[in-house]
Amino acid sequence: MTVLITGADGYIGWPTSLRIASQTDDRVVLVDNFGRREWVSEVGSVSATPIADIESRLEAAEEVHGLTNLSFVEGNLTDRSFVDELLQVHEPETIVHAAAQPSAPYSQINGERANYTQHNNMQATRNLAWGVHENDLSDTHLIETTTTGVYGAPEFPIPEGGTTMENQGGRDDLPFPAMAGSWYHLTKSHDAANLRLAHKQFDIPVSDVRTAITYGAATEETAADERLATRFDFDYYFGVVAHRFAAQAIAGYPITVYGKGEQRKPFVSLEDAVEGLVELALADPDDRPDDLTVYNQVTRAISIVEIAETIADVGGEFDLDVAVEHFENPRDEDETHKMEIDNDRYADVIGGKDQDFESGIRDVFESLTRYDGTISAHEDRFLPGVLEDRIEDEG
Repeated sequence: MTVLITGADGYIGWPTSLRIASQTDDRVVLVDNFGRREWVSEVGSVSATPIADIESRLEAAEEVHGLTNLSFVEGNLTDRSFVDELLQVHEPETIVHAAAQPSAPYSQINGERANYTQHNNMQATRNLAWGVHENDLSDTHLIETTTTGVYGAPEFPIPEGGTTMENQGGRDDLPFPAMAGSWYHLTKSHDAANLRLAHKQFDIPVSDVRTAITYGAATEETAADERLATRFDFDYYFGVVAHRFAAQAIAGYPITVYGKGEQRKPFVSLEDAVEGLVELALADPDDRPDDLTVYNQVTRAISIVEIAETIADVGGEFDLDVAVEHFENPRDEDETHKMEIDNDRYADVIGGKDQDFESGIRDVFESLTRYDGTISAHEDRFLPGVLEDRIEDEG
């Protein structure tokens, strides 16, 4: 058996690769074109944790964890001929598709980045879906990490995948409406629709894993050696709100909450996100869904102000004097929106495991306090004066 992981050099893709390889003797083929490293550099930022090159990562995986079943292929999934050759050579039974330009703010910079994001993300997914079909791999389980951001911020509870419409003519199950708020999130809305069509036309088993805002600095596997560290972005474009708040605390600045900050966002820890993908990827073929199944990869909804206050409290454990300050909100948003989102299927996948937010933030500080110099050197990437005139929609 072969598991193929795209975006395997990335924040979620790399720790997922390590855990899958550690839990199976099957081949685990990693694919990436190192785009995330280039995009972060382009906006003038860096990962707080130093990231080893892929050769060093693979060497460390073998030395530290004894993993001899990992291999790496460099290539661009928007190139159809590359995808076809990749699938023909390796014939994967499972594909974990984690490759994408993942930043909403990056996609909003200008038309060039919007076009790039949409072409890159959607072309890669279409190439994989058609490649699986045209290379006679219709039993291959295609798992894609999309995003809870496709839902937008509706005023009603979000189901896990679909809703039922009923009228005098009968009833039918329909996809939950996509109300994405950025050019990036729209790519995942289109991916979800394209995967639904691919399943209908090609009968490919598809798991659409709608990943929430993911926070955390390490997993058990990546923490074992510095060469195995996954990236930790803290800038405006690629760092999620919890990471930016933690960076502000470490750099000695107040945590900046826009407006009331009572709006709730969906979150999942890196540990829980990795665990869910691994469980889906290594599921017995007789047990995995043979349909198209949507999973809301979220463990809780947390308000922005609760995030700030938790980070301030935990920061005190590390001798950081952290204040929380409220700033005028430059964004047009409901500062009291209370998101409700179902996650029963995903909770079943991870078997009730659920890292609490406070312990996850404690792990973040334990990792990041070693790299306070890197964070302070790039403080212009997250300070409020730089950000107040920007519009962010993350998820």
